[in-house]
Amino acid sequence: MTAEYTWDVFATLDGYGSYSADGDWGGYWSKQGPELLERRAEQFGTPQRLIYGATTFREVADIMLSGHDPNSFDEWNVRLMRMPATVISSTLEDTGGWPDATIERGDAVQIVRRIKKESPVPLRSQASLSLNRALMAAGLVDRLQLTIFPVISGRTGTSPVLRGAEDFDLELLEARTLDGRTQELVYRPTRHVHSRP
Repeated sequence: MTAEYTWDVFATLDGYGSYSADGDWGGYWSKQGPELLERRAEQFGTPQRLIYGATTFREVADIMLSGHDPNSFDEWNVRLMRMPATVISSTLEDTGGWPDATIERGDAVQIVRRIKKESPVPLRSQASLSLNRALMAAGLVDRLQLTIFPVISGRTGTSPVLRGAEDFDLELLEARTLDGRTQELVYRPTRHVHSRP
């Protein structure tokens, strides 16, 4: 049996995954609420293996291990830090103090294909945009979980989540509104086959 792989990503309504230094949004674009935090804690309450690309892993590890960001103490982040993580990177030399992380070098598609076959628990990857766009193109992403925060960051938005992705049809598996404003949408992506005239 193959482990299910979820690409878990936060975005603005206009599709950005983060914002530039001159943006004053704050964590969760300042739109976190009790339902969002409870839902995240629930999702990280079962055993899973995390999969990261090098850039996202560095960013997450810096935030979580520094203890300077109050959001790092949210229950879901505490649970996240207890989970095993695989970091796919040709540049990282160590895991920077992450409690249970390993670095794998090589072709990301081959690595994730192997982990999906071997893992006894589901796989979840946060952000890691270029990594997950490549994995989705290879048919390895079973679920695209997109949490859309109710902001437009046209001036300060960075990291367009799906820029450069292949074409996909999406089957909606789950949809919920959290705190009356944030949308969590879970899709099954299928590579779109273009018909030629």
